[in-house]
Amino acid sequence: MPLPEPAWDDRGLVAAVVQDADTGAVLMLAWMNAEAWAMTRASGEVHFFSRSRNALWKKGETSGNVLRVVELRVDCDQDAVLVKARPEGPTCHTGATACFFHGEAGDDDGAPPVHIVDKLERVLHARRDSAEEKSYTKSLLAKGMPKILEKIAEEHGELAAELPSGERAKVVHETADLLFHVMVGLVARDIPVAEVWQELSRRFGTSGHVEKAARAKTRPEPG
Repeated sequence: MPLPEPAWDDRGLVAAVVQDADTGAVLMLAWMNAEAWAMTRASGEVHFFSRSRNALWKKGETSGNVLRVVELRVDCDQDAVLVKARPEGPTCHTGATACFFHGEAGDDDGAPPVHIVDKLERVLHARRDSAEEKSYTKSLLAKGMPKILEKIAEEHGELAAELPSGERAKVVHETADLLFHVMVGLVARDIPVAEVWQELSRRFGTSGHVEKAARAKTRPEPG
């Protein structure tokens, strides 16, 4: 089904909401005219129309923090568009990850509303990098990969024992323990969890059998 043309308002504009394609976080709101819409579709990089400057602009043209288009959607009334994108750096002009960082509980650290796993990643990095932090996470990271792998194996065993017929609460608890320690391992390797989200996103629409067959072809022959 072809993407419909937005219903431009009397100024020739439409509101464009930008969402992180991997985390689902809402990053910013801006405006597009027909030229910005066409440039966004043609280039794969998000373009907007500045009402204050009365000019077309590409997000990141000066900062380098461009938005790479993953998917475009038009709403039911065609008077707003959703841009799912992958940001290359902070989205907000203030240097914050996203523009929506004012909340009822007060301003936070400039990060957008995120999945709990992404929030956990930030906490793990903070504890790893703190010179004064004394915590289980800090000590586990200090002991290195052998200890982290030992804990992952231990938590895997505990989950495997509960998963077949254990109480629901215990299954949830052990799953959380395993995910936590896997996250510690990713932090130890300095691998962003966003890369895991991207890999999962890449697999949508791909048969599991096809995926396994493709991976098997890349494995080295036993020697």
